[in-house]
Amino acid sequence: MERTRGLDRFLFTLVLAILAVVLIWPIWLTVRGAFLLDPLVSDGGFTLYHVLDVFRDPLLRLGLMNAFAIATCTTILSIFIAAPMAWLVARYDFFMKGLLSAFLLVPLIIPPFVGAIGMEHLLGRYGSLNMLLLDIGMIADPIDFLGDGGFWGIVLIESLHLYPIIYLNIVASLANLDPALDEAARNVGAGPFRRMMKITLPLIRSGIFAGSTIVFIWSFTELGTPLMFEFETVTPVQIFHGIQEMEASSRPYALTAVMLISVALFYLLGRSVFGGRGYAMYSKASRAATSHRLTGWMGALAIGSILSVILVASLPHISVILTSLTVEGQWYQSILPRAFTGEHFKQALGHPLAVGSIRTSLILASVAMVVDIIFGVVIARLLVRTKLRGRWLLDALVMLPLAVPGLVMAFGYVAMSLRWPFSGSMPGWLGTPLSAIGLGETNVFLWLNDGPLHAWANILGSTPNPIPLLIVAYAVRRLPYVVRSAVAGLEQTPVELEEAAANLGAGWWRRTHKIVFPLIAANLLAGGLLAFSFAMLEVSDSLILAQREADYPITKAIYVLYQRLGDGQYLASAMGVWAMMLLAATLIGSSLLMGKKMGAIFRV
Repeated sequence: MERTRGLDRFLFTLVLAILAVVLIWPIWLTVRGAFLLDPLVSDGGFTLYHVLDVFRDPLLRLGLMNAFAIATCTTILSIFIAAPMAWLVARYDFFMKGLLSAFLLVPLIIPPFVGAIGMEHLLGRYGSLNMLLLDIGMIADPIDFLGDGGFWGIVLIESLHLYPIIYLNIVASLANLDPALDEAARNVGAGPFRRMMKITLPLIRSGIFAGSTIVFIWSFTELGTPLMFEFETVTPVQIFHGIQEMEASSRPYALTAVMLISVALFYLLGRSVFGGRGYAMYSKASRAATSHRLTGWMGALAIGSILSVILVASLPHISVILTSLTVEGQWYQSILPRAFTGEHFKQALGHPLAVGSIRTSLILASVAMVVDIIFGVVIARLLVRTKLRGRWLLDALVMLPLAVPGLVMAFGYVAMSLRWPFSGSMPGWLGTPLSAIGLGETNVFLWLNDGPLHAWANILGSTPNPIPLLIVAYAVRRLPYVVRSAVAGLEQTPVELEEAAANLGAGWWRRTHKIVFPLIAANLLAGGLLAFSFAMLEVSDSLILAQREADYPITKAIYVLYQRLGDGQYLASAMGVWAMMLLAATLIGSSLLMGKKMGAIFRV
């Protein structure tokens, strides 16, 4: 047992060290670079000028305000969509409830920036909705539904994509409520509204906050959708355009750091107001709640409400599918396309950029998934099966990627690539002792002093190689899914089986291979599928880290094709449909394997 505890301590230290390099270091480089006179010179002195300049510049200040407005409106709209649906599904039974509740998760199968491709055809001034309203005589002139610059189009797209995250958390919270509390309030004369305001909402407040946090952070830092709508005056897009200035300017560092600090402040403020745990002692049900059966017109109303949400939430998907099937130029000033074709799907699979990007994404996502499964099992065992001091730190670090925007992480990896050992001379704390022992003029020293890993990870150079950093970025961003899935499996697996194997002389690896892996295989598969599918369609990392066409993942290829005149949007839509089908299959598989525990995966 002492040998096992020693191995646990070694693995614990190793995992913390790796997370420090691939997670904490990029964030630190970004924040520190914002306060350095020269972001590439560590000993050049500190200053507040660059950060203050973000607030002095009216354009950057407007970008922050727009990002905050998008995040706030998206979160509020997502709650209004998700809460009634969660209440219906958790509290009532009706015809086709299981199927309808599964379809409520449909928006997750496509990134919002892909859905934005076809929304112009639906909501544009000469899109389907305007043409329908003109035909039936409800309006005399087209309405600009997308708003000036697409602000409300971005809010709509992101809300329809992200509301399932809040929905899953509210459903899980409602399932944990003790029905005895509601029954006691009913017995003393409290009406439905009073019981909801005084009992239900306080008890599920932490669940609403957990889902809303993900939605707010996601929409505050979303890069792809504003790019598709050409909404330039928003912080993520301003950071994206500033990537090429990182070697000469501190402004991108300062802007990214301000965005990260803003996210942290918004989270802490929201947690202090809405995320308290004062009612946690009552939040676990002593028995299952009894669902009320809805029949007749009440059942029809429930089904109609859910179907309406599903239909509206499916509009981006429908628009992308129709765009991919439309003959070039044949969906303009008409309700539906005037001519259809399947050629775009063939061209998408035959286009050199499309084929290469699909192959690249498959390789990157597969490697990242394997890395996540290996690390996920190790971390889950350390969290569940050991009593090591500092486990809370490991748990917090593993979940940190859910709270840190992907845009910040991608920016941090670019900052890593500009520093030793990837670029530039070695730091003085290493160079001085090497010179002192006589290595100052050797070939080894010269090699170490000239970015020894430059060829292994390079983003902005003349011969970039972003593949290792893309794998790291994908793996770090999706590691929480696998860890939480593995933790859920281990918590349901009796530890006595492993103890019995240990008593018979089985080592750590043999116990893990023969007992742990088979028992939690379904959980690992569910987490692995989520890690793979979301890595395949990762937006921020792909758009920022892949600067050369040969390295484009599928999302970067979709964005580049969309910018191409002529058939670009049709090919991009076809690729989006292929991606949609892939993510739909993996989400359905994960949902079947995880069941009601799916909501726990999307929680900070």
